[in-house]
Amino acid sequence: MKSRTIILALLIWWLTSSAVAQVSFIGNSRPVFDEVPAASTGLGHIYVLYDTQGVSMTYTASTDRTVVWYTFGEQGGGYAQERTDIVYDGRLSTLPQVEADCGYIIDEGTDRICVWVTDYSKGYLHLNGLSADNAAGDCGTATLNVAGSGEDLVYYTTGGVRHTLDRGMTLTYNTLEWNDTTQWREPVVIEENVASFKNTIVVPAPYCNTSFHLSRDRFLTFWNEGNDVWSDTYVTTAVNVHAQAVQDEREYDNEKKEQGGTTLGGSAPVHIVFTAHCTDAVVHKEWQMSRDSEFSDIELRLNQEEVDETFEDAGITYWRFIGSNADGSCEAYSDVYTVSIGVSELECPNVFSPGSTPEVNDVWKVSYKSIVDFDCWIFNRWGQQIIHLTHPSQGWDGTYHGKLVSAGVYYYVIRARGSDDHQYKLSGDINIIRYKSNPHSGGYDSGGNESTDDDTTVTDGDKKE
Repeated sequence: MKSRTIILALLIWWLTSSAVAQVSFIGNSRPVFDEVPAASTGLGHIYVLYDTQGVSMTYTASTDRTVVWYTFGEQGGGYAQERTDIVYDGRLSTLPQVEADCGYIIDEGTDRICVWVTDYSKGYLHLNGLSADNAAGDCGTATLNVAGSGEDLVYYTTGGVRHTLDRGMTLTYNTLEWNDTTQWREPVVIEENVASFKNTIVVPAPYCNTSFHLSRDRFLTFWNEGNDVWSDTYVTTAVNVHAQAVQDEREYDNEKKEQGGTTLGGSAPVHIVFTAHCTDAVVHKEWQMSRDSEFSDIELRLNQEEVDETFEDAGITYWRFIGSNADGSCEAYSDVYTVSIGVSELECPNVFSPGSTPEVNDVWKVSYKSIVDFDCWIFNRWGQQIIHLTHPSQGWDGTYHGKLVSAGVYYYVIRARGSDDHQYKLSGDINIIRYKSNPHSGGYDSGGNESTDDDTTVTDGDKKE
């Protein structure tokens, strides 16, 4: 119990002594701005004084031990010099006239503090005006000219490393940023920290007309002094575009698909809508199409934001959008969209079994890719037309007038055209098979007469003209 009491007493003494020891200033005309820097600087505080004229610095020790003061400059604490002008009054020690822009080490034996004192008046920020330079042909940046002055507020770490206090000025302006919901329509506010005074500030060129606002620094804000500056309206010439290409999706179970990849296209016909969205300064708008990915030879130019295109020809084409300002000095390009249309294929089955097992070979359909024109007629053995199909995705379910036809041989004739302009003239037989386990309940035979005959003879082959 006694040991715990001693430890507790020591802890209370340490907390009390740390709380009592403090630095203060007397005679300053404004409150002291107290900055706590990174621990790596070796400094506990940076005190920014409005000015140091007639200002004294005091230290209240936490013990009765003798306090020794040192000052150091750009060489760091290792070259600190002891002060001999300190006035002592019990635990209170005073430097009658504080010396600015230097570091202090105050050592009372058990405690040691390191601080830096900055005289703000030597780098007082004056903001007299702000203008934006809209230089012709400068599409990526905007240059701001700041009238005024303000030397850097420099301090050194205990290791002699030079740093500059961040003034914390804020540059505010509007621009446009792409958003999938609002697109380019709603301006966004940009706030950039300006750490030190510069007569020239370069920022990314805004995509809308805007005024620039530069605030006073955080020290003048703390003292409620100084002023902000605004520019006249900046008329933007910078441009940007955002484009997208949306392809209609379709799901036909007998159409062959391209495997993998993110390229647009596939089996023709392919319907794609290309849409571009432009920022305010875009005047000239153009979709371009080329068969060369470098666009060295542009075959098609469309002066519009939206292009609705149906691709029926095999091959690869490249599409991009370009937007430019009124005099063409600034341009913006979209991504390049690759559209690849495959060559045609058309294959015809010759056996199926409608009315047997549902969804298992119960519909006669061709297998195809990139067929852009299609007609298929199916006849019975007497030449009577059973059905006319006008799209390759369509199929025959083995019925005629709503009833299943009987097993037997039927015939098709196909006239079609592919994306590669291949002309298909196909004819052949279709064999309908019935299974004894799934008896046919009546319909038409291959001659067009009502029948319940389930027997058939399978014959082969397509006949191609």
